[in-house]
Amino acid sequence: MLDGNTSAHDSEKLACGDAEKELALCESNDQGFKPVPEVSASISSRFLQVELELNAHLRRLSFSEPVRYTYNPLEYAWDTHRCYVEKYCHGGQRILFLGMNPGPFGMAQTGVPFGEVKSVVDWLKITGEVGHPPDEHPKRQITGLSCTQSEVSGARFWGFFRKLCSEPALFFRHCFVHNLCPLIFMNASGKNLTPPELPAAERDHLLALCDIALCQAVEVLGVSMVIGIGRVAEQRARRALIAAGTTVRVEGIMHPSPRNPLANKGWEEAVKAKLADLGVISLLSNT
Repeated sequence: MLDGNTSAHDSEKLACGDAEKELALCESNDQGFKPVPEVSASISSRFLQVELELNAHLRRLSFSEPVRYTYNPLEYAWDTHRCYVEKYCHGGQRILFLGMNPGPFGMAQTGVPFGEVKSVVDWLKITGEVGHPPDEHPKRQITGLSCTQSEVSGARFWGFFRKLCSEPALFFRHCFVHNLCPLIFMNASGKNLTPPELPAAERDHLLALCDIALCQAVEVLGVSMVIGIGRVAEQRARRALIAAGTTVRVEGIMHPSPRNPLANKGWEEAVKAKLADLGVISLLSNT
């Protein structure tokens, strides 16, 4: 389990096992990403290996103003994130819901995409220890699964599928949820910054690395459709997958953020209609 003193290197050991495997799977390659891990490994372990490789590259990046704080929950919340992946990432899933990056009261706290705490604990039944990023904003401290602040986007997203599916097994039978970028950014006041708000050169470098990891993750999962949650995630996924020469279909749904006025006027109804058009509702309703 991770705690506040666990290093990123130690977290990789926890995930990758013995020293030889750790060297083979977790070390970064200066010339680019390694090939997708061998098919003899489980889907969940291959997926986690892709994320560890991305972590190794992201660790080398630095960001200038307006960014003052950068958190990576795939390091300090690796324990709960790994629980989520090992519990719900498996073969045969056709659809990948793709968010952009963590929210301060969602994945930043729990290590789970759109990870509003109540949904993560009560419905997804995720357990584990959550540590702390090396440098925390005093107004954005990580309290993990004890966080009492609800993230509206996550509550809407998982709440919708809880109503639709009742049990997580029905949702994850066909679907998985992932974020393109695992990093969360804040300015000096603690305000959340999205990747499009970063300096252009730094943003482009960051997203180029995330694009590579997305293509690898899609290959590992073998999904036939990626559904971007919000226009930015949809457009980025389409660009990355087309550039990689994949035939995976890319669609999009409205983002559930309260910053989106349309989402505050009936997000569930709009998303249900879109997913019905895409044939997803019929999959999730088929017991």
